[in-house]
Amino acid sequence: MAIAQAVCNTFKSQLLGGVHDFDSGSGQVFKLALFTSAANLSAATTAYTTSGEISNPTGTYSAGGGVLTSQQVSLDTGVGIVDFADLSFTGVTLTARGALIYNTNAGNAAICALDFGADKTATSGTFTIQFPAFTSAAAILRIA
Repeated sequence: MAIAQAVCNTFKSQLLGGVHDFDSGSGQVFKLALFTSAANLSAATTAYTTSGEISNPTGTYSAGGGVLTSQQVSLDTGVGIVDFADLSFTGVTLTARGALIYNTNAGNAAICALDFGADKTATSGTFTIQFPAFTSAAAILRIA
């Protein structure tokens, strides 16, 4: 099993078909779920799955992950970009290797798989997903 950083293939066609709307206030709910190194996430991932997801953590993390908020959409030097507010899980003890961003309004359709590059841990603390700068070179989702 492995996690490979990628924008999911089904997301690309669903985006063109109008399935996903990242504008703030669109009513769509995007979530981020955390996964262990036992997960199999890649461009071929089509939907959120519990297989390999963090199980039985303490604190504020629960199955399905957390809701992403404050999404922004912009165009920066010809590149469409999306950003979210950083997401924190408090009082947790867990080890995560990656994450999946997905859309709950679209049958839990997968958007992108994130590989942390190594296991990341929190012990009775805060586990924060810090999103990159909201620029054409760094945003979490970029369409050129």
